[in-house]
Amino acid sequence: MAHESFPPGATHFRCVGVGVGPANLSLASLLHCRPDIPNLFLDRKESFSWHDGQQIPGTTLQVSQFKDLVSLADPASPFSFLAYLHEKGRVYHFLNAQFDDVPRLEFRNYLAWASRRNENITFGEDVRDVAFDDRRGTFTVRTDRRTVTADNVVVGVGSRPWVPPQGADQLGPTQFHVADYLNAAHDLGGKRVVVIGGGQSGAEAFLDLISRAGRQLPRRVSWISRRQNYFPIDDSPFTNDYYMPSHADYFYALPRERRQSLNARNILTSDGISESTLREIYQSIYVHRFVEGNEDLVALHPGREVFDVSPAPVTGWEVSARHTGESESVEKFDADVVVWATGYRPAAMDFLAPLAHRLEREGDELRVDEDYAVRWDGPEDRRIFVQNGVRGQRGLADPNLSLNAWRSRRIADRMSGVRGDEQLASFIEWSTKPAPQERWSA
Repeated sequence: MAHESFPPGATHFRCVGVGVGPANLSLASLLHCRPDIPNLFLDRKESFSWHDGQQIPGTTLQVSQFKDLVSLADPASPFSFLAYLHEKGRVYHFLNAQFDDVPRLEFRNYLAWASRRNENITFGEDVRDVAFDDRRGTFTVRTDRRTVTADNVVVGVGSRPWVPPQGADQLGPTQFHVADYLNAAHDLGGKRVVVIGGGQSGAEAFLDLISRAGRQLPRRVSWISRRQNYFPIDDSPFTNDYYMPSHADYFYALPRERRQSLNARNILTSDGISESTLREIYQSIYVHRFVEGNEDLVALHPGREVFDVSPAPVTGWEVSARHTGESESVEKFDADVVVWATGYRPAAMDFLAPLAHRLEREGDELRVDEDYAVRWDGPEDRRIFVQNGVRGQRGLADPNLSLNAWRSRRIADRMSGVRGDEQLASFIEWSTKPAPQERWSA
């Protein structure tokens, strides 16, 4: 495949990316054949990974396969999911398989394939700090191996597992985040397991635990969630208009309080559970309880807030929770193992410390403009962009795969000083438009 890339040994780039998760991998893929934007993307991991610790067999994507790294911005790109299938020689097999949803491990393998075929991506290199040289008008990016300069820096360090304070200091072999599930959830046969968290990750862990056979089956699996029930993801057509570029721009222009309210009200459009997963769970419980007579295996406790996890008097853990509708009640759950499926938070950006006093903030986030460039006191043509780190300003789609390619295209266009063609806006009129003025003739 013919392409342009930066000269060997180059030390200055139009774009340096920090982190190579799906967000920056999307941008790196779009820039791969852009000789006008020499680029370098760095990640401290030794090789690509994407939720590798929770690639439970049978799990699937919750978004369309077209929402890959590039297709919704550049359908002709050689980094598309279809290009991956074609290169692997299995396009027809994939079509014949008639998957309702793409296996998550297959999509992870596609992402790794895209990272390997892009020579502008370097793994095993840790970015230590990013500074700005006002005299030269360039960013200085110092890693554990070298120092390079850049006109633009794109931060895409993703998110990190989050555990609330009542469990954060006790993590170990018998209390762990679901991100470590595949490595940690072994030898649970005959044990009491408590899963905390009512989203897709918690559902997948719960289903895996109650699906184990013979001596690998736990004695009891309790599933606790703050939500009032185990709610499905809202994947209906008009709801999916929240995950279109036109809504992302509409959302950005709203007052902060309105944005916060919309995110809270529509959380299930992003963080609900796939109906297929819920169906499998319900059917499995039915078989355990009514067919096999295993009545004590499953305990479902939605509407509970876990407020304490302490060592039990004899062995294991004692999980204490309050019913959200009965504030005076306290329930205690005995557990040998606790699985925290409590989501993720944006990863730290400590490498930006030399610039921290120059960057504007909005709450816990860096304040960005309409093209995801951080507002700061430096030159207008030198920018730091943030990917997957401004949900409060850009909506629930920000950490989602849905707008990955569009956001990368928006950033690439800003760096090149052009604006590419946008897709048609939503059918829905999100904002009020002025009424047309009637013309009267005398």
